[in-house]
Amino acid sequence: MLRQEYKTILVPVDGSAIAEKALVTGTEIAKRNNAHLDILNVIDLKQFSVSFGGMIDANGDVVYQSFEDVEKYLEGLKKHVEEQGVTDVDIHVRFGSPRNVIARDFPNDHETDLIVMGPTGLNPVERVLVGAVSDYVIRTAACDVMIAR
Repeated sequence: MLRQEYKTILVPVDGSAIAEKALVTGTEIAKRNNAHLDILNVIDLKQFSVSFGGMIDANGDVVYQSFEDVEKYLEGLKKHVEEQGVTDVDIHVRFGSPRNVIARDFPNDHETDLIVMGPTGLNPVERVLVGAVSDYVIRTAACDVMIAR
C-alpha cells in the first residue's frame, strides 16, 4: 500500500470554528508525519476599505491593530498545537488576497506539500459574491488539498 507522507503542512485560519477544526486535523497529520506545520492568517486589505467606506488608508491604525490582534490569536494557536505534540510549527501573517496567498504564494515560498482547510469561512452571501476561498484553492493549488469537516 502506498502511503503519502507530508513534510510541510499549511493550515490557513481565519478565526472561524471551521478553520480551527481544520487545524486539529492538520495537527494530527503533522504528528503522524513528523512534519513542519505552518499556521497562516491572510489579512485582506480590501476588507478595510469596504468596512470603512474607503476612509482609511492601508497604513492606518486600524490595520496595525488588526495585525497585532491576529498575531496574538496565532500565538495562542501555536501554543495549543505545541501542547498537542507538534514542535516544528511557525505562524505567519500575510497581507493580500486570501485565495491567491493560500493557493499559490505561500505554498511556493514554503514548499508546502499539503494544505488542510475548512470548507469555507464565509457566510452564504459572501460565497455568492466572491466565491469560497476553499473552492479556489482546490482548483488552483499545486499541492494536495484536504478539506477537513
